[in-house]
Amino acid sequence: MTPGKAAPISRRDRPAKPALSREGIVGTALEIMRAEGLDRVTMRRLAQELDTGPASLYVYVSNTAELRAYMLDDLLAGLDLGPVTAPGDWRERLFTLLWSYGRALMEYPGLAQSALVTRPAGPGYLRLVDGLLALLAEGVPAERTAWAVDLLLHFATSTATEQGTRSVADGAEQEESDAANAILSATPDTYPHIAALGMDLLSGTGTGRLTWGFDVLLNGIIHTPRPSA
Repeated sequence: MTPGKAAPISRRDRPAKPALSREGIVGTALEIMRAEGLDRVTMRRLAQELDTGPASLYVYVSNTAELRAYMLDDLLAGLDLGPVTAPGDWRERLFTLLWSYGRALMEYPGLAQSALVTRPAGPGYLRLVDGLLALLAEGVPAERTAWAVDLLLHFATSTATEQGTRSVADGAEQEESDAANAILSATPDTYPHIAALGMDLLSGTGTGRLTWGFDVLLNGIIHTPRPSA
């Protein structure tokens, strides 16, 4: 052996790589997302972190969209479903659970966008849906709960996606200022209804608007029968 040169390490002496699994891949993807952002969660980056080839990952996840669905489901598994069995008004408990779901999505707007096009189907998502259905059953006619949960989740998901994306986007404050200036400059001659309402078009908090939206949807669900065909 040449002096000063390190002895080669036999493959037998190297620590064995942990076996690949879907759970391990998803867990690693979440770690990368929290540390580096969702855009960095690619098959190549995952393979590098897991010390394997990208092709090996496709045995467990078909594509990036499916991976993100699994990541979202893993996050949903951590939601507190305490409102489902807590005492109190069923509507307030329903809104509390929907708000918890929305906040989780707002924290990761990229995953929220995925939820709009790729519906999760894992235990975390099913646990959430089952809890929402239990709450809806307390005040909504049974034949409407299936469509109701879909409508409410879609509204919560789309709102969380919009708000979460706006909160991290460059120039979001300028866009809001431009919108306000456009409304204030509207004249009764050109835009009579906008001029009449003025800044009321942008009034209220995100919390207040979302809660009002849930109320509007739920009132409509309670009083609107499903079509017969």
